[in-house]
Amino acid sequence: HVQLVESGGGSVPVGGSLRLSCVASGDTDSEYCMGWFRQAEGKEREGVASIDDRFNADYADSVQGRFAISRDNAKDTLYLQMNSLKPEDTATYYCAADPQRCGVFLLPRYKSRGQGTQVTVS
Repeated sequence: HVQLVESGGGSVPVGGSLRLSCVASGDTDSEYCMGWFRQAEGKEREGVASIDDRFNADYADSVQGRFAISRDNAKDTLYLQMNSLKPEDTATYYCAADPQRCGVFLLPRYKSRGQGTQVTVS
């Protein structure tokens, strides 16, 4: 089991950028798929970006070309660089990890998730 702690959220103007970070602890020796999903108020959870242990990335169509996911296994840290932010990107963003599931559409069902970090774009 792995524990996840996100940071880096905040309020930014339309068109701005943010970088989210997620530090993993616990059973980090296992090979995990990791990623980010988000949940806006009153809406369902939405997978944003996933990355496997071979650094293959997968993105939701809504963020393709604007967001970039990366991971630094030496630091047990996952990142999400968000550029050209739009009001519809406003949500709580969660880091997630799973030893078996992998893919942007599966993210909300990943085994481990963090507490979330708020991103507000206005």
